[in-house]
Amino acid sequence: MNAAEDISIATEDRLRADLYNFMGLMLSGPPDQLLLDQCAGLSGDESELGKAISGLARVAKASKPSKVESEFNALFVGLGRGELLPYASYYLTGFLNEKPLATLRSDMAVRTMTRALNVYEPEDNIASLMEMMAGMIVGRFGTPATLDDQKTFFNKHIAPWAGHFYSDLEAAKNSILYASVGNVGREFMEIEREAFRMTAT
Repeated sequence: MNAAEDISIATEDRLRADLYNFMGLMLSGPPDQLLLDQCAGLSGDESELGKAISGLARVAKASKPSKVESEFNALFVGLGRGELLPYASYYLTGFLNEKPLATLRSDMAVRTMTRALNVYEPEDNIASLMEMMAGMIVGRFGTPATLDDQKTFFNKHIAPWAGHFYSDLEAAKNSILYASVGNVGREFMEIEREAFRMTAT
């Protein structure tokens, strides 16, 4: 049992972390058949997020890994560049590797977060930020982050642009499965933004 499993995390927070992890996984590379099957098995409720999750499950059920890989490449890789650039620096400044990335790196250092050795993308990409939030919630970088610390990180590095990115993902011309991923992400970011807004600083 690792240290993270020893720590008691509220069920609601564990569910938040699971959704952040899931978004990170879906955005870090094209899903294989196993992950598509897991997506197809998801079920939502009548909330906006629940409906978005149900929509994703329906599309995943009809998706094949080869098609999704082509979709992922068209969106994020492309010839030279994909349709979307999923980086905070790009969304906030119009350029890659700008001040938002430098600010994130210093905030990561304070929290003892490091980039995985096999990851070559700049740290301010959406998949990494989703994984960082999940890790902070469950204590992957030490003790679980307080709600205040989560709020500070979210408001600084995610809130200013992630909603825009997920809306762009929903509307992207190459998006099929990823339009549903964008829908889930946009609804989730709204919920997080509102929940953090309601917590006292």
